Amino acid sequence: NQIRMKIGVMFGSPETTTGGNALKFYASVRLDIRRIGTIKKGDEAIGNETKVKVVKNKVSPPFKTAEFDILFGEGISREGEIIDMGVTAKIVDKSGAWYAYMGEKIGQGRDNAREFLRENPRLSREIENKVRESLGIPLLAVDAPDTVGAKAPAKAKSEPKGEPKVDGVEK
Repeated sequence: NQIRMKIGVMFGSPETTTGGNALKFYASVRLDIRRIGTIKKGDEAIGNETKVKVVKNKVSPPFKTAEFDILFGEGISREGEIIDMGVTAKIVDKSGAWYAYMGEKIGQGRDNAREFLRENPRLSREIENKVRESLGIPLLAVDAPDTVGAKAPAKAKSEPKGEPKVDGVEK
């Protein structure tokens, strides 16, 4: 949660985390999260552009990076990611500041394109499925409701009290 500067470092990063070496060895995954910019609507800041770098990872390949938008009160911008990945996969066309999908312009500037996709969830889902298909990821149902931000299902009723079960067998 904190970074200090080491003195006399000639090669590599002079930044180090506090707490000694134990935390560096103990952690399975360490992330370096940095704000690289502010997203504004007029003069009001509505979010941050964020860059995350995997510094250490014992469970998968380390040193990967990701950039995404975090909107205040909303979280990671799903529509912004759909636009970015659509441009990378050449599903969404970008010419200058304009974004277009199948020849139809969806917005001038990333913010307007993001708002357009937010207002048109069916088109957003269609673009997302094409991106998923290009990456070999299972597709989402087009008519399915968006599960992001949905409430969790209610808990199932608990079992009646009595003899405890061990491995599904009553004693």
